[in-house]
Amino acid sequence: MDAAYKERYFDLLKSSLCSSLYDESAWQRITGPLKQEVAGNPVKRLKRAFSRGILKSAAKRGIILLRDLPYIPELRQKGIDWPLFGYTMTGRDRLDCLHKCLDTIVSENIPGDVVETGVWRGGSMILASAVLEDSDRKIWCCDSFEGMPVPTVHDQAFSGTEDFSDLEFHQVSVEQVKDNFRRYGLLSDRIQFVKGWFSESLPKAPIDRIAILRMDGDLYESTRDTLAPLYPKVSPGGFVIVDDYNSWEGCKQAVTEYREQHGITAPIIPIDNFAVYWRV
Repeated sequence: MDAAYKERYFDLLKSSLCSSLYDESAWQRITGPLKQEVAGNPVKRLKRAFSRGILKSAAKRGIILLRDLPYIPELRQKGIDWPLFGYTMTGRDRLDCLHKCLDTIVSENIPGDVVETGVWRGGSMILASAVLEDSDRKIWCCDSFEGMPVPTVHDQAFSGTEDFSDLEFHQVSVEQVKDNFRRYGLLSDRIQFVKGWFSESLPKAPIDRIAILRMDGDLYESTRDTLAPLYPKVSPGGFVIVDDYNSWEGCKQAVTEYREQHGITAPIIPIDNFAVYWRV
């Protein structure tokens, strides 16, 4: 594959993964109020149960309600909106950064696999699989595959922490993610899936060395439970990418605590308004 063709291929792949090809991807599915929006109000809780019941009943009949929102390229570039039928929420800037990190570990022969904790529909690791298609490196997709956990007291201590634990949009099964890899012709034995909450699954995951650790766990404990077992496995010269550093205060706190406790002084480099990375 010549360089120009390769560049066009990856440009189209990224546009497909973040669904920037279709204006309709900005539409939002109406799912009813979240738990946090009705907490402490019995009337609102009753209305929520009623509205969600109707929406779920309609969905079983193949009917969903959508909010028609305009597609704004700048939002998708920065990963601010959630694409209705995209494969990643991260946006183009973060995909470009991941691509550069992947090219670097290849050109500099940094040993280790690529690990993502919090994969949603698998878009970032589909890109990694494509970039590393001729490599024997493994791609590890680690997720509950049941959505986000309920924020604990650590996250509740931060004002503005949202509870997305009951949001169906975030709930993607491991079978669905495998199908997404398959659609791009990139599902192989190199793609490994680790299912479970991070505190339970990551300490016993058979991951040896890591060249890129991409964390997208949002919450304090999810971030802490990723760093503790996996950061020591990141090779010198490898990369740590934190998707939620500037969007979830609990995530930033967990990263700050870990770096201070382990004397990590590598400069934190911004990717966009929210995500950051550093080199080990």
